[in-house]
Amino acid sequence: MMGLGVSAIGQGLLYGLMGVGLFLTFRILDFPDMTVEGTFPLGAAVTVAAISHGVTPLLATLLGMLAGMAAGAITGFLTTVGKVPVLLAGILVMTGAYSVNLRIMGRSNLSLLNKPNLFGAKFLKALPPYFDSVVVGLIVAVVVVTLLILFLNTQLGQGFIAAGDNPTMARSLGIAPARQEVLGLIVGNGLVALSGSLIAQNNGYADVNMGIGVIVIALASIIIGEVLFGELTLSQRMVATVLGSILYRFVLLLVLRLGFSPNDLQLISAIVLAILIMIPAFEHRFKIRRVLKNGVKTNG
Repeated sequence: MMGLGVSAIGQGLLYGLMGVGLFLTFRILDFPDMTVEGTFPLGAAVTVAAISHGVTPLLATLLGMLAGMAAGAITGFLTTVGKVPVLLAGILVMTGAYSVNLRIMGRSNLSLLNKPNLFGAKFLKALPPYFDSVVVGLIVAVVVVTLLILFLNTQLGQGFIAAGDNPTMARSLGIAPARQEVLGLIVGNGLVALSGSLIAQNNGYADVNMGIGVIVIALASIIIGEVLFGELTLSQRMVATVLGSILYRFVLLLVLRLGFSPNDLQLISAIVLAILIMIPAFEHRFKIRRVLKNGVKTNG
């Protein structure tokens, strides 16, 4: 049981990168980006194919991330220059990425059997089972979140936040919202592809269908963090997203322990997400937090 818990933490950290990537577009830019369902397997496909052709795991991982950034740039081009509706642009790139992934791998799935990967480093082999994903996930998550926090505190980062918060005001300050949107899509999808790259290396294979439903996982990570941790600063919300991803993996683990089939996970994920989205509305209506804080007042 302990091994499953450690594995859930490791998987949560790795998937948390995807949650942070979607946080940039979905929460800061208010951009419902469907591209992530294509860039997640794209990062995995590029990385696994590169390793299979003799590229070092670290370079292959960076190539996977760059591929995701390129896909995000295409979505940004379609929306800002081509004036394609936001959802449609994401769906178009997501659909095109499926064929690209097949071309890259040459088949529907590609294994890393007997191939090197980031999780095969010597210092990781000395760790107990499943701790390799925790260590790698923690290192990458800390680096990524720290860099993003530093970026958001720069002048460019403040412009990025302003463009998402109030595009009209941003224009009056000389900020181009369209450029910020493209920047967010590039960085966000790069992080999603990085997550896909690391998950593929941890699992030992890449599959063209591994992106199905990942947007639900990313949204669940974001919303769990917001619901459980309440009012937070922007930087704290990114950390909460990673923690939300870990908690989400434990929810799935609990579901499996209750006897549900792994085939039901997508349905259960959708139900869990729907409930989480509705919680703030019920909380506001019934003043749940106030009741929990002050207690229930009784007459007499």
